[in-house]
Amino acid sequence: MYEAYTALVGNVVTHPVRRSLPNGQQLVTFRMASTARRLDRGSGDWVDNGTVYVTVNCWRRLVEGVGASLSVGDPILVYGQLRSSEYRTREGHSRQDLELRASALGPDLGRCTASVLRRGSHGKPAGPVFSDAVVAPSAHEPGRPSPESAESLVAALDADASGRG
Repeated sequence: MYEAYTALVGNVVTHPVRRSLPNGQQLVTFRMASTARRLDRGSGDWVDNGTVYVTVNCWRRLVEGVGASLSVGDPILVYGQLRSSEYRTREGHSRQDLELRASALGPDLGRCTASVLRRGSHGKPAGPVFSDAVVAPSAHEPGRPSPESAESLVAALDADASGRG
């Protein structure tokens, strides 16, 4: 079986299901959809270019966080080991399924907002790790991007993100 590590961007399409295995381990499983988008040069619009559906399996430390955090429709990023599995249906048909054994998973902050609650923080949300500091034009240092180039970078990123919808 070929195994590759990959990251997928998509949406949760089934409710996460938590299972207890006979050996005592916990597992959370759900399905996600990842749709590629492309720019149609004729119309200038972004159009869907195929969807891949993947079963995501979450083990160990991910079980608690995923089970408490995800719902159908949530935009997510998942990183893990991609596997292909074959099975037979009750009717005897051969099928294949893509599975992603997740190592890391989180919200796609380009398409949603999220609050972070770190484990062991006794229910207290973590504070922000950055501030909205304003850089005065006189504070520009040689070798660092100017505020004008930073604004153009933000505009380019916003334009790129709008295409991912």
